[in-house]
Amino acid sequence: MARIENVGGFILAGGASSRMGRDKAFIEMEGEPLVARAARLLEPFTGKPTVIGPPERFAPLGLLAIRDDHPGFGPLGGISTALGAATHPWNLMIGCDLPFLTQDWLEYLIRRALESQAEAVLPLNSQGAEPLCAMYHRRAGEAISAALKRGVRKITQGLAGLVIVNLAPEEWKPFDSSGLLFKNINTPDDYNQLMAAFGKKREA
Repeated sequence: MARIENVGGFILAGGASSRMGRDKAFIEMEGEPLVARAARLLEPFTGKPTVIGPPERFAPLGLLAIRDDHPGFGPLGGISTALGAATHPWNLMIGCDLPFLTQDWLEYLIRRALESQAEAVLPLNSQGAEPLCAMYHRRAGEAISAALKRGVRKITQGLAGLVIVNLAPEEWKPFDSSGLLFKNINTPDDYNQLMAAFGKKREA
């Protein structure tokens, strides 16, 4: 699988994990921290990705990390930080707690962005957009930064005014035979349920 030119990779891992009670980035799946699993997933496409979070936390894993420029502003602050540090036009950004993303899906997402004139490409599900598994063009950074200065914290509000391509469910469901593609981990119950689902998926 060849690296795709002009695409950077970022993993958002700067959250407080308050509902989880411990750092989600270091929860293990098959003996591997979720953040390391995410980095391994992105690297074939983007080269070594950058983690948005305290560098000293991720250095022992051999991961490159930068501090969030907007602590307290949630994932939108992380997205802004990533775009401020980006050296490529397009940037793939994922949350660290999405253990069921696949390389086939990410390659499709990247290709759709590279074919578009958008500033962001986001998949949609029945609840709305999935902004933590999405492609962001570097030129979106100015508008997102301005939104943060206005006190905006909600991602969808921070992306208002951008040229966005939304990928409808029929585009991503062919990559989601297990129904787990965008399932994330916020609480211990989430973790237990997803690990049970992962076990069933492995047995199938």
